[in-house]
Amino acid sequence: MTADPALDDRPSADRHDDPDEGAPPPRVARTAAIIVGIVLVLFIGLLATRKSADERINVNPIVGKAVPRLVGTTLDGTQLDVDTLRGRWVVVNFFATWCVPCQIEHPELVKFSKAHAAAADAQVVSIVFNDQVNATRAFFQKQGGTWPVITSDDGHAAIDFGVTGVPESFVVAPNGLVVAHFQGVTQTALDDVIARFGGTDSVTPGSVAPDGSIPAAGGGR
Repeated sequence: MTADPALDDRPSADRHDDPDEGAPPPRVARTAAIIVGIVLVLFIGLLATRKSADERINVNPIVGKAVPRLVGTTLDGTQLDVDTLRGRWVVVNFFATWCVPCQIEHPELVKFSKAHAAAADAQVVSIVFNDQVNATRAFFQKQGGTWPVITSDDGHAAIDFGVTGVPESFVVAPNGLVVAHFQGVTQTALDDVIARFGGTDSVTPGSVAPDGSIPAAGGGR
């Protein structure tokens, strides 16, 4: 009995021998590969051009102006007014214990504070940003740091300083002028600011660039 050719051409319900069955069309696969490649190139470029923490000096509206009023209650229950620190360099540091970059930069602030303790020419002041007092106290007990930590201010500190997140730090000259703004600091970066601007009488509004950059030593005088 001869087989009917028409019956041989019928698709078999249990035939699964096509390796390309269910695969995306070649054009779609090529497009997806190109998109992935572009994303990888952009990501690698971002990592290559990202500045390190000690280079992250940012523009902020209060740089070049007098430090905003800052009065608040510290961890030990005393009142602190930043104006009482005139005559010394002050690093106003906004932080939170839940903030990983804050945890990373904290040892640098500890080193900076210890390095200037003997001369008493610089003071760190931390401002708690959206955090709990107990968590803050435990953090400093474990990680170190003996400088004032303001846990309760008048509610306007972050707004007055133009803080958008943490960590953010502001370097205040001995005459009360804000000369630099950082998002992530190192001891070296802070000491560099002090070295560039020099002594108490060398910092004036004209010596701070309008865009917040740090001029060369002696510049703008």
